Amino acid sequence: MTTVDSAASAGQNSSAGPPVPEHISIWGELGDVAHTLQYVRVQTKEGEVRTRVLQAGTGPELILLHGTGGHLEAYARDIAGLAQDFHVTAYDMVGHGWSALPDRPYTIDVLVDHLIGLMDALGIGQAHLSGESLGGWVVAWAAAHYPERVLRLVLNTPGNIANKPGVMTRMRDSTMAAVRDPSDATVRRRVEFLFHHKDMVTDELVNLRRRVYSQPGFLRAITNTLVLQDPQIRKDYAWDPSWVSKVDAPTLLLWTSHDPTGGLDEAQLLLDWLPDARLHVIQDAGHWPQWEKVGEFLNVHRRWLLTGQDPI
Repeated sequence: MTTVDSAASAGQNSSAGPPVPEHISIWGELGDVAHTLQYVRVQTKEGEVRTRVLQAGTGPELILLHGTGGHLEAYARDIAGLAQDFHVTAYDMVGHGWSALPDRPYTIDVLVDHLIGLMDALGIGQAHLSGESLGGWVVAWAAAHYPERVLRLVLNTPGNIANKPGVMTRMRDSTMAAVRDPSDATVRRRVEFLFHHKDMVTDELVNLRRRVYSQPGFLRAITNTLVLQDPQIRKDYAWDPSWVSKVDAPTLLLWTSHDPTGGLDEAQLLLDWLPDARLHVIQDAGHWPQWEKVGEFLNVHRRWLLTGQDPI
């Protein structure tokens, strides 16, 4: 007698119900890719930092860095695709996510020191680096100051290259409001800021960030992160040709048509300052193209990092 798995049979039946949504959950995105999630003790100039790290895939080393107040799940929709071609590392930066929250300002040099320490701890000599928002700022600074550790760069919506006070104030105030009051409504507004298509913001994503923001000590940690929105502190690290011009790594500027933190005029500044840079604009997306336009985000990374060719 032949038996048929009823669930499998139903899955093949077009009349069994509506199709499975493209995105179900973060676990659904990672469910069919072998990966490790671990805590790594990273030695930095100011002490040891317990760091949450996710790794998957084989191939050239690729490290992904999230933005202000973020965590490695910012790349949940991309890990499986990138792992087909790269050994991917995503992590929570110091003072972010579930990594340690030491009480000191998380200026760009501190975040870069943590990145280099993580590479040392994981035995990664050189890597491609792709950073979104604050992460883009960090990887650019790393490439300027540790050129021997960086292969190619992707600066993904790095944001506010022109150091506009209004953008700094909006970023600081919206982030502080969400951490002070990690209610659904307040945190949802903060997450929706990242998206052009607000309907893509899921309850899971909001609640995950609510959990992060509700951690003991996180208000102090986000205050230490947001020092970078203080013009007096920011001036020592602000985007400027004096250091940007030292970035020798071939660099892709990944912009979007609806980034709330900076327009194409700011991308042009980087094109003028960087010795070897290209620009690719993803249409119909906001500050998180890695979530809103997964296919194009993956194709751009593969083409640029594997072949060195301009994305189409």
